[in-house]
Amino acid sequence: MKLKALLIPALVGILALGLAGCGSNTSNSSSKEIVIGATSGPHAQVAEAVAKEAEKQGLKVSVREFSDYVTPDKALADGDIQLNAYQHVPFLENFNKQNGSDLVPIGKTILVRMGLYSNSVHDVKDVPNGAKVSIPNDPTNAGRALALLQKAGLITLKEGIGFKATVGDITSNPRNLQITELEAAQLPRSLEDVTVAVIPMNYVQSAGLDVDKQGFFFEPMDEPLAVMVLAARAQDKDNPDYKKIAEIYQSQAIKDFIQNTFHGTITSAN
Repeated sequence: MKLKALLIPALVGILALGLAGCGSNTSNSSSKEIVIGATSGPHAQVAEAVAKEAEKQGLKVSVREFSDYVTPDKALADGDIQLNAYQHVPFLENFNKQNGSDLVPIGKTILVRMGLYSNSVHDVKDVPNGAKVSIPNDPTNAGRALALLQKAGLITLKEGIGFKATVGDITSNPRNLQITELEAAQLPRSLEDVTVAVIPMNYVQSAGLDVDKQGFFFEPMDEPLAVMVLAARAQDKDNPDYKKIAEIYQSQAIKDFIQNTFHGTITSAN
């Protein structure tokens, strides 16, 4: 009886400690900081706005800025950050392929569409014969620009070439466009010398171009290279806190922030 009397309080004490420990772990888990990696500029600006909204919902979120396009995925794969927001799905898939990682998109963030811009033309049908056209000179964006010119009906490319196209893959150029490749950052300034410039949206935004007045043909809203995503490790894709952050990116508060900050150069990806 004495032994039994001694054991019962001891067991109760152990159970109490165990329950207290469980409660403590749950509390630590819910208060753990979530770090979103983003490249400097619009991606980081939107992520900061998301972090503020997340705080209202009881989440601790911070943003870590990166100056290149490879390190954010490496940091995510290594577990140094929990999420990142700066890339499209083809870029993500290529990183996985080259690095043997397993990163997945868990939501959409912003839409960064490439478009045709001009100071004198406001419709594809008005692009004159022999018009000078400037496009980016890096392989990815050059192919993307040529694909957009084809979508506009201005040129025809070798069948099946897609975004890998080069100027040499043009099979039909009925308006005799004079296509020049330039550094992407120079494209907005080239509008003084060319009829049409094919410009990635981030350079439109940084140059302060007026999308409504100078832009006249754009990539579709579901263009894979235009839709930016929120990425996580595959093992974390069902994390409820990460899902909540993905939802915040689609909230009206963030859509309003994007509209008020970028005035149409960058929009929310629905």
